[in-house]
Amino acid sequence: MQSFAVLLRRMNGELNRVTEEFAQSQGLHLTDMRALIAILDDDPALGPMTPGRLRKHLNLTSGAMTACVDRLEKAGHIRRVRADGDRRVVHLHYADPAKEVARDFFRPLALSTDTARARFTRDELMVVVRFLTEMNHELGRLRETPAPSAPVG
Repeated sequence: MQSFAVLLRRMNGELNRVTEEFAQSQGLHLTDMRALIAILDDDPALGPMTPGRLRKHLNLTSGAMTACVDRLEKAGHIRRVRADGDRRVVHLHYADPAKEVARDFFRPLALSTDTARARFTRDELMVVVRFLTEMNHELGRLRETPAPSAPVG
């Protein structure tokens, strides 16, 4: 099933291309996009995203994280909100106007997804969802496991 891996890689490449186009249209770095996606996809059970959690998720230095958050806030994509209980704690929220800009940009992708999804039965889609859930779980596990470093060549 080598073609399976090739198809996944191609789909990932196309999704990356669309994401890069959005980043470019907004004057954002790819790291900024990764940060926005992490804020958008954050697990609500963990509470609002904080710069510290985002830094760990993106594997950035404190300085790089601060620069990224500053850029995103200046561009109007996120809001920094101080926690009510402890004013030292900062929460990061995706700004509503920026969500609308992203929604408009990615609408063609959403429509294409709907078109492709309509070609499958509910049972087939349940299998796809199960596969994607398992892949995301495995990729998360890989992220937490240090990769062996091997010299190239």
